[in-house]
Amino acid sequence: MSEETIRINSPDAERSLTLDASPDEITTGGIVQLVATASGLLGGYDVTWYVEGPAPLPEGGLGITSITGRHHEFPGGGPIIRATLDTSLLSVGQWTVYVELASTDNPNGPGIRSGSTLRAGTPVEVRPRPFTAGDEVSVSMRRAAVTPTTDQALWVSIRNSTNNLGFDPYVRFIDRIWRDSDPARAGLNGVRPELRRVERRTALPYPHVERYRLLKAATEVFLMINVRTDPGDFRQVDLAEESARLNRDLQPGDLEAQFRRYLVGTPTGNGADLNVLPYLDLVRRALGDVPVLASHGRYDDEASLCYGILAEKLTRPVFLELIHSYWLEHGGLIKTINAITWRFQNRANPHPGRDPLAGVDIDPLRPLNNVLWGWLRDAGHRLTEAQRRDECRHQYGLPPGPADRRLADSRTRFMGAFHSLLADCLRFYEDDDLTVKIANGFDVLNGLKETHLLLTQGAHNQYGDLPWTARQEFLMAQWILSRPEIRDFLPYQIMVDTPETWMRSVDAMNRLQGWSDVSALHYRDLAEFAEQLLLGIRFGAWTSVNDPDQAANWARYFRREVQQYCHAYQAVTGQGVHRRAHGPAALGRKTTSNGYARRQQSAFHG
Repeated sequence: MSEETIRINSPDAERSLTLDASPDEITTGGIVQLVATASGLLGGYDVTWYVEGPAPLPEGGLGITSITGRHHEFPGGGPIIRATLDTSLLSVGQWTVYVELASTDNPNGPGIRSGSTLRAGTPVEVRPRPFTAGDEVSVSMRRAAVTPTTDQALWVSIRNSTNNLGFDPYVRFIDRIWRDSDPARAGLNGVRPELRRVERRTALPYPHVERYRLLKAATEVFLMINVRTDPGDFRQVDLAEESARLNRDLQPGDLEAQFRRYLVGTPTGNGADLNVLPYLDLVRRALGDVPVLASHGRYDDEASLCYGILAEKLTRPVFLELIHSYWLEHGGLIKTINAITWRFQNRANPHPGRDPLAGVDIDPLRPLNNVLWGWLRDAGHRLTEAQRRDECRHQYGLPPGPADRRLADSRTRFMGAFHSLLADCLRFYEDDDLTVKIANGFDVLNGLKETHLLLTQGAHNQYGDLPWTARQEFLMAQWILSRPEIRDFLPYQIMVDTPETWMRSVDAMNRLQGWSDVSALHYRDLAEFAEQLLLGIRFGAWTSVNDPDQAANWARYFRREVQQYCHAYQAVTGQGVHRRAHGPAALGRKTTSNGYARRQQSAFHG
């Protein structure tokens, strides 16, 4: 209830107006009795009722009745005005009802001046009506809200880094160096000094291999530029795509701020702190007595010879996984380039019958001729198949099955744990898509913890260098196989669209030699998506995480990668991913299907 009092003419004369509602709390559709009490009024007044609240009221929607017309004459004294309020049109919430009296008397007549107004109001609380039999209920089904976690910025950084190492960015980089010697026109002002330094460091003892030497040095520089970047730099990230993946609207600077919150300070040993990933902080604290050596943004030769931890290894981790090279190799990439170099040396296929590559003649007028000559002469400086295979067994337990020679250790349980995690993710997606159910991320979290433990057990010895070297060699092989000269003598299927040109060469060689009928695209997908998933597992501090929302966010963010990996794995092996009940032994049986074992017996290894 409210009251407005106005003093008129003399200090002793006053008029007032009060308004009461009964009841002042009512369910939707009820009727409220309104009583307005006036005092000291004389003459004619216009009466106006109106309601204010959380929503606008339609024109003519106020159901108040008590007097006829808007005009009312007061003979004096304390008249009472009664009205009723129908709440059928009012939404649930707090409303205020007002009554307003405006004088209409002639200003020259007795009483109150024209234009004088009194107003009074009272609150009315409208509550929802309880459901009863026969009521219609409106139901809305929508996906449960996703709680953001600070580690989401790490997944974005991993995808950004691995995408920058893709074949298409590599080809664009090499083409700029290969075709344009002017660094300003090529946009390589900051690359040329590094390229010259790498060329001097990697000089080959063979004459007339300049183009191959340039390709090798440029490939290493490409890796140095794109692998050793700041993981907190999100300037090249597509915010629209990441907003869709993270299920929230991202603004410039959001990912940088989120990543800074995720980092933790770790002591360097000289009183300062470095901001590092939580996982690397745990590793650093396990080596608390070892000093941290500054490397000033690049490998410093003197610092690398000192006893300590390179600061760059903590602040700029290398987002590379050897499993990327493993799947490309089993897709036929290395066998294809080896078959071409055999024919380049006039060595025939050892199998009976006519050599499928007998008609291959690469004339010396082509640039590829000199590149193949350098590739052949440099064979002693490249990794062997045995080196890659032994390290894959150490890190991932791949290839499955009994080893052909004694090894110090093999991560035999890893692939079973990894595929069990992916199976948990697939079930999580089914639950997450049900709008009547809130998906539980605990199974995914437990799978991440176990897979992380097994994965990090293999991060020793050659882990820091062999994946880098393998990636460099495989990128060079992909570039060679993408050249037009290769297309001239291999039976390409032009109407088959492949996203990367080198895949056509591998597919053509597989058909020509009878090695496989599985497209190299599936092996590329296995390589690319397995690498991104394993990097997210390796560099997340999963052993210290107890929040299922973090695991759920990991699964949601990498949903496309998980599902694409599972599809590619089934296309290659003929089997899907399963929980660990099938075990590594079953995995060994699976990967021998679809001619997988036959493809390992080619003479073109090395």
